Amino acid sequence: MQVFALVGSSGTGKSHRASYLAFKHNIDLIIDDGLLIQGNSILAGKSAKREATRFGAVKRAIFHDQEHAAEVKKKISESGAENILILGTSEKMTKRIATKLELPPPQEVIRIEEIASPRAIDRALEERKKKNSHVIPIPTFAIKKDFPGYLIDPLRSFWGKSNREDEKKLIIERSIVRPIFNSFGTFFISEQAIVQMTTHIASQITGVARVIKVDVISRQDGVTLDIDVNIYYGDNVPSVLRNIQTAIKETIEFLTGLNLVSIQVTARRIELGSGLNN
Repeated sequence: MQVFALVGSSGTGKSHRASYLAFKHNIDLIIDDGLLIQGNSILAGKSAKREATRFGAVKRAIFHDQEHAAEVKKKISESGAENILILGTSEKMTKRIATKLELPPPQEVIRIEEIASPRAIDRALEERKKKNSHVIPIPTFAIKKDFPGYLIDPLRSFWGKSNREDEKKLIIERSIVRPIFNSFGTFFISEQAIVQMTTHIASQITGVARVIKVDVISRQDGVTLDIDVNIYYGDNVPSVLRNIQTAIKETIEFLTGLNLVSIQVTARRIELGSGLNN
């Protein structure tokens, strides 16, 4: 197995350029922030970008967890790949990752300054500082299900230069992910918007007489919802409450990208009437 390393400080654009670098050097696999990536797919791993703390993210990125490392090692072996690109903030970090995954140390180390201009690096650092933007080197459609708690934007770039009209530039698609809820760069989802969406979804469930209260609690790893409802007499209360939970989780996560950590639904009162007309 031939091992390449791409080294640069956090936020300097390593993930932004990883796919093109892999294409240029015919590299089969990429290790980036705890993920094993091949082409447009995540083969194994869990992204450090989903960790709640910086310390947790570092541990995830260097495969500190043995089960995490074992899962990725197994997939690397099964892939039959001949080479791999490891991204890291230092050469020492890439060597440590290689050791954890039982790979040879990097034979070729590429520094971000060798493939990106000072202006491009400064721009990447500014984007990270202002918008907390993180790039993952695969298309949005391939990662959306793995990042339910993040706002995800597609990122398409044209690489290569040509003076001939019959030669096309290489198009590489990647994704920008941003942590949820409080701020998505200049985009903001208010607590009241979540309350209104939750109230509307719950009120459409058969058996729900009315939604009494919705409390929204923001956490580092996502959002919790505490919902009180009244149920029509004659309806199966546990079934109605489960239906509310399912509908809210599926709809709100799909529409907003929020990670709903927990949804607590409580039936406060039974009302006379029929949920059939609800």
